[in-house]
Amino acid sequence: MNAEGIREGTRESTGVPTWAAVLTGLVAAAVALGTAQLVAGLVDPAAAPVVAVGGAVIDATPAGLKEWAIRTFGSGDKPVLLTGIVLVLALIAAGLGLLARRRTAYGMAGLAVFGLVGAAAALSRPDAGAAHVLPSLAGAAAGVYALSRLWRRATRSDEDDYVAASRAADRAAEARSHTPAQPVSDVVPVSSPAGPATPAVMRPGTMSSGLRQPSAPAAEAYAFDRRRLLNGVTAGVVVAGAGGLGGWLLSGRKNGELARRGVAKVLPRAARPAAPIPAGADLRIPGLTPFVTPNADFYRVDTALVVPTVDPARWTLKIHGLVDRPVELTFADLLKRPLTEADVTLTCVSNEVGGSYAGNARWLGARLADVLRDAGIRREADMLLSVSEDGWTCGTPVDVVMDGRDALLAVAMNGEVLPEEHGFPVRQVVPGLYGYVSATKWVTEIKVTRFDRDEAYWTPRGWAAKGPIKTQSRIDLPRGGDKVRAGRTTVAGVAWAQHRGIDAVEVRVDGAGWQQARLAGTTGPDTWRQWSLEVDLTPGRHTIAVRATDATGYTQTADEAPPAPDGATGYHSVTVTVR
Repeated sequence: MNAEGIREGTRESTGVPTWAAVLTGLVAAAVALGTAQLVAGLVDPAAAPVVAVGGAVIDATPAGLKEWAIRTFGSGDKPVLLTGIVLVLALIAAGLGLLARRRTAYGMAGLAVFGLVGAAAALSRPDAGAAHVLPSLAGAAAGVYALSRLWRRATRSDEDDYVAASRAADRAAEARSHTPAQPVSDVVPVSSPAGPATPAVMRPGTMSSGLRQPSAPAAEAYAFDRRRLLNGVTAGVVVAGAGGLGGWLLSGRKNGELARRGVAKVLPRAARPAAPIPAGADLRIPGLTPFVTPNADFYRVDTALVVPTVDPARWTLKIHGLVDRPVELTFADLLKRPLTEADVTLTCVSNEVGGSYAGNARWLGARLADVLRDAGIRREADMLLSVSEDGWTCGTPVDVVMDGRDALLAVAMNGEVLPEEHGFPVRQVVPGLYGYVSATKWVTEIKVTRFDRDEAYWTPRGWAAKGPIKTQSRIDLPRGGDKVRAGRTTVAGVAWAQHRGIDAVEVRVDGAGWQQARLAGTTGPDTWRQWSLEVDLTPGRHTIAVRATDATGYTQTADEAPPAPDGATGYHSVTVTVR
């Protein structure tokens, strides 16, 4: 580093206002993140430092805290986490700006450290390679440079003024004489009345113009320059915004949507279509959950902070492990197979009693059991360890997939190509199991193995290795806390017991006797069923509860249990005020 760079890194800038110091830290951090996002767009969007750190936080978070986050924020848990990370980074950046007011090198060192933290977080991801450190390191370098330049602009020294004035004088003299100025490194004799001429050494870096030069400062003193700082801040914000936008464009979001449209043009019809949905499957009661959940309203619970963008032209599914013939299917191979259509309700194990993490859709895909038979699955295998594009893993019992149910490698949802957030181009759908052991999105690999040899993502975090869905029911209306009129009141909701089916739903008011509800139609045992009942309510507060009985004769238990480790239990109840 040259002398000027050393001075930039070591100068004290205590004369800079607090707001300006904070602003330099924030803008330098923004430049760092924008640059990192741009590089991540070239490498892998998941390698962006905010995303990488967020993923590491998710992996390190205790199961109880994750459950609280899902329960509290629902599908918005990821935006909340990302927002929290950005706010923490903003506070740290402001602190680095204040630290740089003492000595710029301190702030620069802090940015470098956080670059290393981001690189380490990126390397900790399951699918990481050496290139995944580049976004964080490039961002840190850009942030260090931005902080250095901003402080150089904010703090103008007497020496800076001296050099500027000297150069201005040189330019003026040269313009008058139309002759090149003499370099100051030359020794110019100066006549003195008191004696012979003595040499006067001019200041290096200036030009002898014959004019009186400004006096060199005895010591450097720094003054705050608001205008120059704000100009630098504006430039930094532009760079940060351009980097972020470029990274977003390079990340493939637009390309992913174009790919989905391309698949829609070639998506074959089902060789085995589902039966039409009966007219009575949806009671069409205002406020009641519809039988088919629109794609835009379907719940989303996964560990991916950034939705993976997978090119179907490059997608493959590798099936290996305890098989006789390991195979690797392309997307075109999958579409050539006979496709099955099935109505299946999915449920998340994190769902509280009465929760919203359940949705019903019509799926289209190849039967997973047929693909496994082609690979020659071995008798000793009892687990399918599926792997997502983002490295997440899922353990599915082999016997469930092979028992004849419509376990699919799905490519479409409710008549359209899978949305990216729901697993495009291919995801697993297995009826009767909670999603954490069955519903791998963006699936790229299936290892046929055993539960005593391998563990999936959630098992070492306290969840059960196998997760059959429990019989459950929910009241959709009236909602808890509603105020309703006295007299006849419609109570309605949904109940599910996937791959067993719902045979009865009962309702009671204030602990009195159970009353049989009316059940809507259904397309089979793998979906939920709507139900409704008219009850008479008198003025006052009333508590309404519901329970369901499945096709095996089992009635859901009143015993309350949390979602961990294998699904919540208990009756769903609501309290309303009747007037």
